[in-house]
Amino acid sequence: MPKGVTWIRKSASAFDPDNNIVTCSDGSTYEYAVLVVSPGIQLDFAATDGLEDALGKDGVSSNYRFDLAPKTWDFIRETRSGTAVFTMPTGGVKCAGAGQKIAYLASDYWRKQGVLKDIDVHLVVPAPRIFGIPPIADSLEKVIADYGITLHTESELTAVDAAARKVSVSAVGPSGRDLMLPYDMLHVVPRQSAPDWIKSSPLSTGDAGGYVEVDKHTMQHVRYPNVFSLGDAASSPNAKTGAAVRKQAPVVVENIDAMLNDRPLTAAYDGYSSCPIVTSSHAMLLAEFDYNLKMEPSFPILDPAKPHRAYWYLKKYGLPMLYWNLMLKGLA
Repeated sequence: MPKGVTWIRKSASAFDPDNNIVTCSDGSTYEYAVLVVSPGIQLDFAATDGLEDALGKDGVSSNYRFDLAPKTWDFIRETRSGTAVFTMPTGGVKCAGAGQKIAYLASDYWRKQGVLKDIDVHLVVPAPRIFGIPPIADSLEKVIADYGITLHTESELTAVDAAARKVSVSAVGPSGRDLMLPYDMLHVVPRQSAPDWIKSSPLSTGDAGGYVEVDKHTMQHVRYPNVFSLGDAASSPNAKTGAAVRKQAPVVVENIDAMLNDRPLTAAYDGYSSCPIVTSSHAMLLAEFDYNLKMEPSFPILDPAKPHRAYWYLKKYGLPMLYWNLMLKGLA
């Protein structure tokens, strides 16, 4: 915690931006001159029929809950044949690549164990392709083909029947189709949205996502000029990653200073985000891009559209060091 900062060890529960007041869960209130909102987003497991009750047993897991991540690994090791299904939802999710990363890591493990040929692997995604940037999609589709994974595009998991060990998949676009898939192992990325108390606040976009409604470049609220938001709960249409909030933070700081000193807000966030996509136990693809899906590679010497072993080392050793020692201290 930086020196000179008062840490209020309570959780916020409501906003009154017309009167510049935050209410906490214990009923206490605090006035503000400037409000910065960054609560992250919530996991809506209950939004998928049958999912919540199925989690953690009979092959069903999700790496989006810390207590279930070890279960995922147990289920991967226990699966020696049958059908494995990996799903990703519509709407914004934190670390959008996580749902496909675990499919590749599982397939890589099964191949090393000599059982991949006995497992029918399915990957269900809501987008028209596995990634929104064509060269990266081309590369990942080669990875998918190499593992023998069946890719279902413009499709989404809608229900889990744990008793029958089947899932319902519904089309969300022209290339998708409604189908029922059996499973011996199931990994689900849950639907996600802004916290309910954000959704019900005056700061919300008012739609199903309920995000804090900001200008996507200045990160300033569109109706309340002394309110800013960054991170996953902001409505800016970038991929929801730690790399994004790292680039948003200095923009917010500079624009708050400008607002307090009656200067125009000139700092702008370009939508930069980074998705490290691990494709095996020894290779990773580092997708870096802006709002226009223009690639912004930090290491242009390496082809940004292809997996590399060097990126895998960056993920395993470099990024944790960057996060814990530099980012959290505001040094990077």
